[in-house]
Amino acid sequence: MNILILGASGAIGFALLQQTFKQFPDAKIWGTYHRSQPESATLDPESRVTWVKLDLTDERQIERLSSNIENLDWLINCVGILHNEQVKPEKSIGSFDGDFFMQNIQINTLPTLLLAKHFTPALKKSTHPRFAVISARVGSIEDNRLGGWYSYRSSKAALNMALKTLSIEWGRTVQSGVVLALHPGTTDSELSKPFQANVPQGKLFRPEKVACDIIHILQCHRPEASGQFIAYDGTIVPW
Repeated sequence: MNILILGASGAIGFALLQQTFKQFPDAKIWGTYHRSQPESATLDPESRVTWVKLDLTDERQIERLSSNIENLDWLINCVGILHNEQVKPEKSIGSFDGDFFMQNIQINTLPTLLLAKHFTPALKKSTHPRFAVISARVGSIEDNRLGGWYSYRSSKAALNMALKTLSIEWGRTVQSGVVLALHPGTTDSELSKPFQANVPQGKLFRPEKVACDIIHILQCHRPEASGQFIAYDGTIVPW
């Protein structure tokens, strides 16, 4: 097994790195980070993990990384933005900010297309390639009942369309390939912290649980499921 986890310094990404390390003892794992490499002392001191500093909005850096990974079985993109220090998700159109919108697109949508472009050749060499990206239920147009969050919703809806389109191409060109958009549920992380007060009891999940759910989904879903939008419990989320 060769596994690449983008955003392995975040809550879900690091939990995924730990769980894949534990569940696949022969796996070679690459984990990317943007600013600071997390401590991984709990992992094997000889380490089957290779850490890579990566700006996912820079195509040249993605291309360079892909040239160093010849064979890949799983690619999991956990990178995303919901808010920053200055701007929170919009409650109304009056608070819409064009720069924040473009930042959402640049981080939540664009990298997945660049990753698909440069890593599909390596994934084609696998007998069970998986290309999975953390999306969000709020990116579902059909499921939108509350409104608001214009930038985040739009960037995730665009991401979902990109993944659906990729799955169609992979159906023709990548044998046994599976492309999935994943809704992990609300994870206890810095990303969700400002909004956790509104989360129903029992619906705020530890990163370790989310990681195990994602691994289970990747193991269980076959090529006929490629192009689906899957929630943490295995149910299909409407587009």
